[in-house]
Amino acid sequence: MDARSARKHQSILEAATEVFLSKGYAGTSMDDIARLAAVSKQTVYKHFADKEKLFAEIVLATTDGIDGMIDAVADVPVDAAGLEDGLLRLARRFTVTLTQPHVLRLRRLIIANADQFPELGATWYERGFERVLANLADTFRRLADAGLLRTDDPLLAAHHFAGLLLWIPVNKAMFHGSAQHDDADLERYAAEGVRVFLAAYR
Repeated sequence: MDARSARKHQSILEAATEVFLSKGYAGTSMDDIARLAAVSKQTVYKHFADKEKLFAEIVLATTDGIDGMIDAVADVPVDAAGLEDGLLRLARRFTVTLTQPHVLRLRRLIIANADQFPELGATWYERGFERVLANLADTFRRLADAGLLRTDDPLLAAHHFAGLLLWIPVNKAMFHGSAQHDDADLERYAAEGVRVFLAAYR
């Protein structure tokens, strides 16, 4: 793909993302995408065979950004003195990253179309959040081996940790259609989540 074609490809992806998020899958047409990308509909079809393939590429491309979260998961200190601060830093990263408006909108879009595209939703979950949880479980296993945490099921502990942080802000956003929290709320969810987690697992 030459530079000009690559620019058009990226422009189509960006336009499609915006239209899908604002109109949903069913409400989006290739004409809408072409118009926003300032290209012809034929150009859109030249790059993407159909709307479903374009939707799939947009959804799966978002899992590429998960590596930073995985790096943060691996960075929790393996010593008693740094454990609480390390988990708190991680908790803040979780809450801020996973409650960003575009992440919440994408999550809602994927869930809304899970019946129509179950494999796509499953793949997005596996490549994204499930990878983070698996790496968090590895970190908790390491902390348990060092005697800093008490758990026979590190993966379940990882789910508990994430749930303590995200249950309130994510569910409120899903049902209200937009974020219902501010920075102070996220800080409280992070601090209290870590406190309760350590009360159960330390």
